[in-house]
Amino acid sequence: MSEEDKKLSSGGLSRRSFLGTAAASGAGLAGMGLLGLAGCSENGKGGAGGAASGAASSSASTAEHKDYVGPGELDQYYAFSSGGQSGEIRVLGLPSMRELMRIPVFNMDSATGWGRTNESLRILNEHNTPETKEFLKRSNMPCLPNGDLHHPHMSFTDQTYDGRYIYANDKANNRVCRIRCDVMKTDKIVEIPNVSGVHGLRPQRYPKTGYVFANGEHIIPVGSEGKINDPKTWWSVYTAVDGETMQIAWQVMVDGNLDNGDADYQGKYSFSTCYNSERALDVQGASANEQDWCVVFNLKAIEDGIKAGDFKEINGVKVLDGRAQAKSAYTRYIPVPNSPHGCNASPDGKYIMLNGKLSPTVTVLDVSKLDDLFAGKIQPRDVVVAEPQLGLGPLHTAFDGRGFAYTTLFIDSQMVKWDIAKAIQAYKGEKV
Repeated sequence: MSEEDKKLSSGGLSRRSFLGTAAASGAGLAGMGLLGLAGCSENGKGGAGGAASGAASSSASTAEHKDYVGPGELDQYYAFSSGGQSGEIRVLGLPSMRELMRIPVFNMDSATGWGRTNESLRILNEHNTPETKEFLKRSNMPCLPNGDLHHPHMSFTDQTYDGRYIYANDKANNRVCRIRCDVMKTDKIVEIPNVSGVHGLRPQRYPKTGYVFANGEHIIPVGSEGKINDPKTWWSVYTAVDGETMQIAWQVMVDGNLDNGDADYQGKYSFSTCYNSERALDVQGASANEQDWCVVFNLKAIEDGIKAGDFKEINGVKVLDGRAQAKSAYTRYIPVPNSPHGCNASPDGKYIMLNGKLSPTVTVLDVSKLDDLFAGKIQPRDVVVAEPQLGLGPLHTAFDGRGFAYTTLFIDSQMVKWDIAKAIQAYKGEKV
């Protein structure tokens, strides 16, 4: 820790108190790679009551929330924005929208020495795969020079943000990073083997983080069974990283291109939307089917499978078979309309929203039905309780804690507010 960090930690306003100990996702941040954080003002006011309360409900008190944040005043919330191909995270104040700082992660930054100092090079290269190590040796480069940073998300304890870490993924080079929130610096980076294009990252919410789940987006030959010229033998891989050690805990091989994911609020299941059930190699072929699916991962069954030795070790990682043909206890496939994209858990813990992208619908899953699904008591589509048609190109859904959902439409260039309870009633055929 630097002298500056020590002074901040020992002074009247530490960085942790600056951020606050709770966090909330604002509806207006969905689909933009942003994470809203509740910050405390110097008089102790302005903290969020938890993730379920949301930015919208917190803003009901006009006395504590103002559109204007004066010089020297603290914002009510802080957003961690994905920097994309800049390879960094940008911290914004809300509602001021001022850029407060940039955190270098997968990029080389001369201003801070990131990617040039011994400490940063150790972090950048500590968990490289053998292939990357060989590439750097042959190219005489100190580290990979770029990254495509997506999906920053904060760690959880007991279903709410805890202010410990931010995790994010590098789609360009299949990496996952961790940022310490007390000093706002990257402290761990791990490269994920057996995948192509890590896209979609979410931390476990309960009892704490726990696992950090990362999607391998593209189907590729995995292990000895994969044949380079036969796409029917290509698969995608779902990865769980231990959020404390930043070591890879396990992987599950599945059907379809994994897109986005989320985790439940009970610590039992995680989810991933999938497209390209056709295993096609072009856009037209990959969108031909009327339905693709959502894969549900049973975390306890996976952990039991690891203990029982029901895995293959591929490139040093324990890989379980969660493909549909395996009919294992690890996964279930729920058919949903064409090419679902965003996967978002409602903060009350009841539902998972799967956003259609190439379908005008959002598919709503009832989390309480998943035990029966894995027990074989119901069929996969029995978990679906609503499927409202909202417009062209649903991407991501956020929530206000008052029963309403907000879904972005990338083709219609709109955001739709809709009533979750009424959508469920309509799906049952009831008059709303």
